[in-house]
Amino acid sequence: MTRVLALLSLAGLLIGLAAYHVEALGPAPHDSPCGNCHLAGEAVTADNAHQLLGTQERLCGDCHADALRLSHASGFNPGRPLPAVYPVDWKGDVTCSTCHDVHNDRPGLLRGEARGRDFCLACHGEGFFLAMVDGGRSLTESGHLAARRDEFGFDLDPATLRCLDCHSDKADAGPAVDFAPGGVLRHADHGINHPIGVPYARAISYGGYRPVAQLSPDIQLPQGRIGCISCHRGYTREHGALVIANRGSRLCFECHDI
Repeated sequence: MTRVLALLSLAGLLIGLAAYHVEALGPAPHDSPCGNCHLAGEAVTADNAHQLLGTQERLCGDCHADALRLSHASGFNPGRPLPAVYPVDWKGDVTCSTCHDVHNDRPGLLRGEARGRDFCLACHGEGFFLAMVDGGRSLTESGHLAARRDEFGFDLDPATLRCLDCHSDKADAGPAVDFAPGGVLRHADHGINHPIGVPYARAISYGGYRPVAQLSPDIQLPQGRIGCISCHRGYTREHGALVIANRGSRLCFECHDI
């Protein structure tokens, strides 16, 4: 009897912790009040649902601040018809809800049944990806750059971890990089060595670095840290290209105040 009571108590504790975890994360979009997004609030109907409090990019960005900078473009007219399962909005634009249905509870809130590369090929031709440096692997494996593991022994941001899925010396694709002690990233061609994973605010405190407000908007500091996407384009057709051409060390001088 004592053992049964103990198991029941443990089950109750686990259920309580699960409920707390869900509450701490906040409600999923499909469980949120309609008035968070829809002009009509709780009186929303199929006829007025398209009338939102702002663009989808702004509304979704309230919770997913970096998603639009590290993912498929949103808020543009594709200039051609898309499959019916991936709807454009009332003005013909591709938006967040072209790929995601916030009113379902499927993983990733994704529309349709296709996943991975097949999901992308529903709208894009194979040639679109084959023209890319990595054959489109960086785009088709994940619609948004996100971390999947951390095995490098020091702090790295999620986008950098996603890059290293292909580009580390432990991976099997892409130009390899490795690390020197202390988090110094070394490119395979020995062209540039650079610290990575360092909070930029700490660098500023040492002196010789420009304030964040003065940096080009092309330079991203995921989680406030220096990462791969601080210098390289991630989720774009020009995958791996520098965010700013480094002629005359221009990219370097964006951060270094020398």
